[in-house]
This record gives sequence, structure tokens and C-alpha cells, in this order.
Amino acid sequence: MRINWNYIKIIALFLVVTGLYAFSNHRSQRRIVQRLNIEFVGNQNLYITEGMVNKLLIQNYGPLTNVPKEKLALNTIEEVIETNEMVKSAQVYLTVNGELTSKIIQRRPIGRIEGNSKFYLDDEGKRMPLSMSHSARVPIITGKITGKGLEDVYKILKYINQDDFLRKNVIGIHIADEEKYQLKFRMDQFVVNLGGVDNLEGKFNNFKAFYTKANKDKTLEAYNMVSLEFKNQVVCTKI
Repeated sequence: MRINWNYIKIIALFLVVTGLYAFSNHRSQRRIVQRLNIEFVGNQNLYITEGMVNKLLIQNYGPLTNVPKEKLALNTIEEVIETNEMVKSAQVYLTVNGELTSKIIQRRPIGRIEGNSKFYLDDEGKRMPLSMSHSARVPIITGKITGKGLEDVYKILKYINQDDFLRKNVIGIHIADEEKYQLKFRMDQFVVNLGGVDNLEGKFNNFKAFYTKANKDKTLEAYNMVSLEFKNQVVCTKI
């Protein structure tokens, strides 16, 4: 009887690979969490701290160090972290050296509402609570705070954040009424009557042209109000 050594080699190789895989899988399942690592993605101010995240995890799971890997539901841990109102998203994974890492993206405030209730408006137009850890330097929103008003203010804030000049200089938005929004500037005493949120690009381009000329002529301090409410016009009121 002739022995097919190639056939035997294939079977042996298969058994070795299977054994190594089973051994590796067994060791992986027995791996325990050595330590926790909290990372905040991006150069952001911390509206939620590492200590707050650890406290949240302990409240839900107890201490996570020395816990076997098979007892961890990483998706559930992500969902728990995302229950914090400062968190936009979280990614949790276990490294080969047993480190449980949580990468967190925070929500980003773009305006602060100062009304009967105080909160931030984030970059998705959603309400975001104020933080005990950090106060964001964003435009202050005052006046008649309504649902429609906040929708329009969000559109204005989005435009402002896309423009370097406006982002550096607009410090507040006042809601006088629906379709009547006023901008407050950092360096000058005048108020800019924006009107509604129609044709924001045209209005702001007209304003920047006026501002550049008035600044060059050194006449900005002569005005206390600038209106952009009229189509293709900048109407100024002197002090």
C-alpha cells in the first residue's frame, strides 16, 4: 500500500493551524482588562472630563479593571458613554495588551442661549446643557427664545462659523422678534439689524464691504446702527 504523504502533510498542517487558532482564541477569551484609557478626539475644550467618564462607567459596571474580556459588551459600553449629553459619539475597544480604550468625540457648542433656561446650541442645531468644566466662548443669544427663533439663529450661527471675520467679531445675537435678528459686535458699539435669514450671503457681503470702507475712513464710531434689512442696501444711522 502506497502512502500519500502530501495528503498526510495537509491534514497535519490543518490540525496544527486549528490547534493554534483554538489556543489563541482561548487565551484571548481569558484576557482581562489591565487598565482604562479615556481619549478625547480633536483639540477640544473638555466639557466632560476623564473623571466623569470613569464615574459613569463605574456607576453602570463597577470597576472594569481585572474583568475578563468575554464579560465585556463593548457596544453597550459605547451606548452608556453616549448617554452623557456632552458626548457626540464614542468608540470602545480592547487592545492586545489588555487596555480598554474609549475614544470620545464631544458635542461642539456654537451659541449660548441666555433666557428663562440657559443652554448651548450645538453644531447640529440641538440643545446642549452648560458644562461645569468649561464655559465656551461663543455668541450669546438673547431676546424672544422660540422654536422658530432658534432655527433661524442656528442658520445665522452656521454662516458666522464659516466666515473668519464674522466668527472673530460677532459676540451676540438678539432676537427682537421672528424675522428680526440683531447682531452685536466685539469691537464696535453699533448694532447690526440683520432682519430675517433670507439671502445671508448677500447681506453679509454688503456689510463687510461697508465695514472695510468705514474702517479705512475711520468713521465706524460715528454709527450706532447698521441695517441690512433692505435688499442690496446698507442703511446706517449716525449717533
